[in-house]
Amino acid sequence: MTPAQVSLVQESFWRVIPIAPDTAAMFYTRLFEIDPSTRPLFAETDMQEQGRKLMETLGVVLIGLTRPETVLGTARDLAVKHVGYGVRAEHYASVGAALIWTLRQSLGTGFTPEVEAAWQAAYDLIAGVMTTAAEGG
Repeated sequence: MTPAQVSLVQESFWRVIPIAPDTAAMFYTRLFEIDPSTRPLFAETDMQEQGRKLMETLGVVLIGLTRPETVLGTARDLAVKHVGYGVRAEHYASVGAALIWTLRQSLGTGFTPEVEAAWQAAYDLIAGVMTTAAEGG
């Protein structure tokens, strides 16, 4: 990711924070719509708490993009945890699609093509690291 992309992702995330609970709920609704196989992964989950964790983790990861060596270790650890929850490699594409869709809805006209490309680059970076870690790499 370029420094400009990191800035775009971080700045746009600040605009999501005030509506974080609604954004998280929208994300999970969309994820379950486009990939029903993910719903059972959350069968025993308090979805409000899960949404809070999602937004908190996104914040930590996005702040860490200025120092990728720190965020990539966190992503690896998170991937190993997710394997234990039943997350499979194909779920990462669904999560990415749901995330981009949710950001488009939440940010409206602020989700410019440049912001979208920056978010896609950030997601691809993190998902790539997580997929590799989940596969034991």
